[in-house]
Amino acid sequence: MPIDPAKAVAAEPRSAEISWDHKDVQLYHLGLGAGAHQGKPDPATDPDELRYTLESRLHVLPSFATVAGAGMGVVGGLSAPGIDIDLAAVLHGGQSITLHRPVPTGGRAVSTSRVAAVYDKGKAAVLVLRTEAADDDGPLWTSDAQIFVRGEGGWGGDRGPSERLPVPDREPDATAERPIREEQALLYRLSGDWNPLHADPEFAKLAGFDRPILHGLCSYGMTLKAVVDTLLDGDVTRVRAYRTRFAGVVFPGETLRIRMWAGEGRVQVTVTAVERDDAPVLADTVVEHS
Repeated sequence: MPIDPAKAVAAEPRSAEISWDHKDVQLYHLGLGAGAHQGKPDPATDPDELRYTLESRLHVLPSFATVAGAGMGVVGGLSAPGIDIDLAAVLHGGQSITLHRPVPTGGRAVSTSRVAAVYDKGKAAVLVLRTEAADDDGPLWTSDAQIFVRGEGGWGGDRGPSERLPVPDREPDATAERPIREEQALLYRLSGDWNPLHADPEFAKLAGFDRPILHGLCSYGMTLKAVVDTLLDGDVTRVRAYRTRFAGVVFPGETLRIRMWAGEGRVQVTVTAVERDDAPVLADTVVEHS
């Protein structure tokens, strides 16, 4: 079996120094659609959008943690001892981030990654890749990526958690629609996710898709931006944690419909693809905030 669960979990954590500056942050925000299609007369110069694109006003959307240092935490986890898998069999199943303090617009940190768990889903395995980042002032964030590996289950191991979050039985407090530009996946991958699934039609067919799909983490970032801009007064520092399950794919050229339900210290979210009769994209999604 290409995955040895015991060996993978027991392996020593891998540490690397990562760095980023305002250009990395701006590129990431542009890859999420900052400065375009926000339902505003001139989004490229709108003051609310300039917080994502202009270095003199810049703040950092917390989901930037998933690409800081070109996302080396996930890359390191997929190359850990006990793991030898085909990239075409890999899908991102879920993602969570816990913020220990606001992400600075530039800096250096030590990123430590390990395989926190391996679950047996029968016809697939799920790897939980945990990345912790800290700088000289202490912890910055903890990030868990749930990686779904088709064809690697069936060894009789722990199935892991499978709880689902019921959708509130009322109308959402806010709904936002965010178009995905045709070239958006090509721009987003410049932040470090070079998986050809998001650019190469032939590779996409090998993975079972008619054409390249948008990165799940791009939808993840677009959704957090919509929540921050719509319900958190545009204040990224209010975000404490953010988690989701990737429930389906979305293609460049489609539109995300982001429904939000506000609660005490949290916003629950669902995300669907408008053009495919609200096909699920993100589910079990929660933004915790101050």
